[in-house]
Amino acid sequence: MTSTHSDKSPNDASSSSLDVSIVLPVHNEAGHLMEELERITESMNNSWYSWEMIVVDDGSSDGSADLALGRAGVRVIRSEHNRGAGSARRIGTEAARGRVVVWSDADLTYPNHRFPDLVAALGDGDHIVGARSSEQGTLKFLRVPAKWAIRRLASYLTRTRIPDLNSGFRAFRRDVGLQYTHQLPRGFSCVTTITMAFLMNGYTVEYMPIDYEKRAGQSKFHWLADTRRYALQVIRMMLTYDPLRVVLPIATVLGLVFVGKLGFDLVEKDFRPAANTLLLGFSVLQLLVVGLLADLMVRVTKPSRIVRPGDVHELTQPG
Repeated sequence: MTSTHSDKSPNDASSSSLDVSIVLPVHNEAGHLMEELERITESMNNSWYSWEMIVVDDGSSDGSADLALGRAGVRVIRSEHNRGAGSARRIGTEAARGRVVVWSDADLTYPNHRFPDLVAALGDGDHIVGARSSEQGTLKFLRVPAKWAIRRLASYLTRTRIPDLNSGFRAFRRDVGLQYTHQLPRGFSCVTTITMAFLMNGYTVEYMPIDYEKRAGQSKFHWLADTRRYALQVIRMMLTYDPLRVVLPIATVLGLVFVGKLGFDLVEKDFRPAANTLLLGFSVLQLLVVGLLADLMVRVTKPSRIVRPGDVHELTQPG
């Protein structure tokens, strides 16, 4: 992105050429929200970017939305019911006007004063994620291996190295992101979803190292339930875009077991395959058929046009 100073006020509602829209989901963050808003505002005012901040109050009961009202450059969208971080981010992204959308949290964990650095690092790219250097929160001895396993699964499925799959600190092109907001789940796995949606559709995702601090207030993350949702969402996204990447390895393993069992039956049982051997063979065949049908459905329903990736340019001959 070219860093050019804009003469437009950051809260100019008529502006259609804002550089950055910051989407900040909020749920009962009154105790520290003002501090977060202050450091974001100061950093963005000291940057070259025109900007807006969209605070999405997700059913707070502590007056969080009232604290954000009336601030320059800040728009407040309130949901009367708590729908989840994914819903809040979807609502904020679809309401955004900037060329680049920035996601983060309002709990002081992420370095939100580095938003200008994040946008500058994105440049003309598609998506950049703040890769955390440490893990915070309770039950780290369970969270760390679980997240590692899910990240490795996602890396295998997308054929891409993913240093941090579920970081909430990220920036991406709004025109690209809007293609996938309808896929965002209600909960925390929305960050996993948007990462995989970009990767599976040929867009680049870069990573920027960041520090991650202890959160302010009470965490809404449940390590067991939300980790399970992360894992299921990774598999769900893969089945949405490349089902054979999931089906073929399973079918291959079962197929090898079938061949070995069939060979054993033919040698030891006078060429009379056991019933369970035949059942296993039919299972492999059915799995392959289902996988091929799913792959066909993905290809048939794929959009005819998608936004061009940021690293694709038309070349012109010099002179």
